[in-house]
Amino acid sequence: MNDIDAWVWWLVGAAALGIPLVVTAMPEFGMLAVGALAAALAAGLGGDVVVQVLVFAVVSVALIAVVRPIATRHRSQRPQLATGIDALKGRQAVVLERVDSAGGRIKLAGEVWSARSLDTGRAFEVGQEVDVVDIEGATAIIM
Repeated sequence: MNDIDAWVWWLVGAAALGIPLVVTAMPEFGMLAVGALAAALAAGLGGDVVVQVLVFAVVSVALIAVVRPIATRHRSQRPQLATGIDALKGRQAVVLERVDSAGGRIKLAGEVWSARSLDTGRAFEVGQEVDVVDIEGATAIIM
């Protein structure tokens, strides 16, 4: 063990912490790996074992305290830009063929869509503007 410098052991530890980061996708392992890299730097600059362990602990805890809440917040947010079907929900369309609970046609976002009425007892006539409530397969649900 005396043949290998301490900074090499810290690099091995950083690599070992990187493996569960990739396997489990838990960012905390990455933060601990960065702490080990900082400790390797401290060892390379001549710091003793106490300094190395303190650098590892301080950097790791600081990253977990600062980065983890930011990462959690970003993970829980919905994307700002709606795409695909989500972008069509809530938009207005124009009825091209009478739409009732059995079906019909609308023009939505420049395209012709099959549609049906959300309310089974309601029908929409040609030229009427409607709101798209949902998309089920290739059919727009309107009201």
